[in-house]
Amino acid sequence: MPSSLTNATGRKSVKAVAFKNSRTQSVIRFIIIYSDRVPQRYGYKIIKTYPHDPEAFTQGLFFHNGFLYEGTGQETGSSLREVELETGKVVRQLNLESSLFGEGITLYKDRIYQVTWQNKVGFVYDRTTFRLINKIYYQTEGWGLTTMNNRIVMSDGSNILYIIDPESFTIISRIEVYDNQKKADQLNELEYIKGEIWANIWMSDLIARIDPATGKVNSYIDLSTIFPETKRREVSADVLNGIAYDDQNDRIFVTGKKWPKLYEIRIIE
Repeated sequence: MPSSLTNATGRKSVKAVAFKNSRTQSVIRFIIIYSDRVPQRYGYKIIKTYPHDPEAFTQGLFFHNGFLYEGTGQETGSSLREVELETGKVVRQLNLESSLFGEGITLYKDRIYQVTWQNKVGFVYDRTTFRLINKIYYQTEGWGLTTMNNRIVMSDGSNILYIIDPESFTIISRIEVYDNQKKADQLNELEYIKGEIWANIWMSDLIARIDPATGKVNSYIDLSTIFPETKRREVSADVLNGIAYDDQNDRIFVTGKKWPKLYEIRIIE
């Protein structure tokens, strides 16, 4: 099978042509290409903990110039926030309309993009003022966002990542994400780190590290012990969701929905 067919994971069409008595007959079938890599499973080390608003239903997160930017979800509770890292103090907040369920956020140039879950509408804001610049529209559900070079990447809760032109917010291409055994489904909050797309897997404590060129899962990070289920029940917290990267200082931050802490971590490989 040619390498052009197997390099990227996902659904592929294969055409077979038979020749008999100077006549031809062709058949097209579809196959699923899984990753040829067995993803490693890595642990972590906590470097530092920071306060996090336990009422923030974290849906999107990124770090820029010393501040965290956070998108929160749920009807009547969705917002865009600028947050002091060291204190967890919300220094600026824009609330969405009560009918909207906020989801992922990302920074492109000096604009913040924010999508909503099932409303199929998102927003573009000026980062310095939170002034609304534009509305954006899409046909899928909106889950996570991140910026990869000069493109935006969006998840919709499936194993598909959409590569989007930021100016028109139209889909340029898609990545189908698989490991060596199954599709990596329910991809949620996203962050682009050192050439990989990191994705929270909803309803789990795993982060998938994805090769954007092929859709293959390079590795999984297991964060099941960082904020154990027993402690989550004590404070009515929800699942792991939220990855931010400080590229200037090579720091990785993670948190979850209604978690009281944000964690700076180092991956143990």
